[in-house]
Amino acid sequence: MAIADQIAIPGVPRVIGPAQHAVLDYAVAASFFALGATYLDRNRAAATLAFINGGMILGMSMLTDYPGGIWRRISFKTHGTLDVVQGAFAAIGPVLFGFGNRAEARAFYTQAVSEAGVIAATDWDNAAASRA
Repeated sequence: MAIADQIAIPGVPRVIGPAQHAVLDYAVAASFFALGATYLDRNRAAATLAFINGGMILGMSMLTDYPGGIWRRISFKTHGTLDVVQGAFAAIGPVLFGFGNRAEARAFYTQAVSEAGVIAATDWDNAAASRA
């Protein structure tokens, strides 16, 4: 059982399939890149963290065996485990990068909570993930 399979939020059904998850991934990666560009002039650490998170999500998405995956080297379930890692990194990253109490940290904390919801709502056993 993958780590992502163990994350559940009472009342949240697993309704997100691989295709929907892929769309969310690419949109979140793009939002992190936009966030990084926004923070470049006012908080270099926040910009760097945003670019790292965007790169993590984009790279994972391109390597996942799901619709939208390009090289398909990792399974959808493994992607779920990596989502947990990325969400945790977004949650602790502002503290590690020294801006945990600044306004810029809020976007990372919000994304981490959102990531937990997406992980909980994703059907990691969806058979359509393979070779879609």
